[in-house]
Amino acid sequence: MRLDKFLKVSRLIKRRTVAKEACNAGKVTVNGKVAKSGTKIKEGDVICIQMGAKQTKVKVLSTVDSVPASKAGELYEVIE
Repeated sequence: MRLDKFLKVSRLIKRRTVAKEACNAGKVTVNGKVAKSGTKIKEGDVICIQMGAKQTKVKVLSTVDSVPASKAGELYEVIE
C-alpha cells in the first residue's frame, strides 16, 4: 500500500492530498528514512510524522484498502 493512502485510511492525516504534501515536504519518515508519498508500506514498518511541533510515531499493524472510522485505530500502534 502507498504511504499517502495508508495515512488517509488510518486517519493519521485526514486527506490524501495533505498526506502527499507532507510526504513530499520531507515531514514523514518510514523506518528512519525520509519517504515519498509512493513509498510502499507493509506490516511492521515504523512511520514518524512531524507536523509543526507535534511528532507522531506509529508501527503499522495492518494495511487494508478501507476501514470504518471506528476501526481506523486498529491499523497502527502508537509508539511515542
